[in-house]
Amino acid sequence: MSDRYGTDVLSGDWRAPRGGRAVPTEAESGLVVEDVQTGFVGAVVRVEKAGGMQVLHLEDRHGRTKGFPLGPGFLLDGKPVILTPPTAESRQALAQARAATSRTASGSRAVAHAPARVAAGSRIFVEGRHDAELVEKIWGDDLRVEGVVVELLEGVDDLSAVIRDFAPSRDRRMGVLVDHLVPGTKEDRIVRAAEKLPQSRWVRILGHPYVDVWQSVRPARLGLTAWPVIERGRPWKESVLAELGWAHRNQADVARGWKQILGSVRSYGDLEPMLLASVEELIDFVTVPQED
Repeated sequence: MSDRYGTDVLSGDWRAPRGGRAVPTEAESGLVVEDVQTGFVGAVVRVEKAGGMQVLHLEDRHGRTKGFPLGPGFLLDGKPVILTPPTAESRQALAQARAATSRTASGSRAVAHAPARVAAGSRIFVEGRHDAELVEKIWGDDLRVEGVVVELLEGVDDLSAVIRDFAPSRDRRMGVLVDHLVPGTKEDRIVRAAEKLPQSRWVRILGHPYVDVWQSVRPARLGLTAWPVIERGRPWKESVLAELGWAHRNQADVARGWKQILGSVRSYGDLEPMLLASVEELIDFVTVPQED
């Protein structure tokens, strides 16, 4: 006879909270977590004994440091964790694992003690300083080994003129990363015009669909489910900071906001795949020998 009431509804971990059970996680230096009770978000700077208990010190984007009892009550990427003190064994294992894998932030195999090469003729151009800083953080080691320099465009309005001035050739290729490169946009029209230049065979122009490179950082790194949607006509960066509840009055606030966002990025896994694909292809284009 079939079970008319189905399976036992009380079977399994039915008492588990909606957000899942807290997972023990070692409080490694640099780990960004949120204190559930106060909402304070910061990176682990140290763990110490004080007053007979383990105290965790977090530093937020403003440089403020605050102490919390080590243990439960924290969120990591939005999920509950129980922070535990880092052990000597785990630190040693982590060091051995890093030495064995020897990977850069981009996931490439690191070349030990390799000096930076003399700058090659080829270049990668990006729109602004924030793009350059993100590329440097993730791909900087790889680019130094290849001798590739990243330069700023300060916008793409004069892209065709920049290409003519750079005078790309077989041994002097030019890669360009463009923000918000989607059909029908101003950026799309500028890129299409640039691709008609005689020198375009030695130029590779790629982009991503995000309004700004900020959006290429996975929102979970900031404890978000998605980046705020800003209506057309509002200043994008300042409006995003306002939506996040961060200071947003002037350029200094924007710079501090970006520093916090960039600080949340640890490796290529913290970036959206569309940006990763474009940057990796540009690096290949300017470094890998290609047929005429």
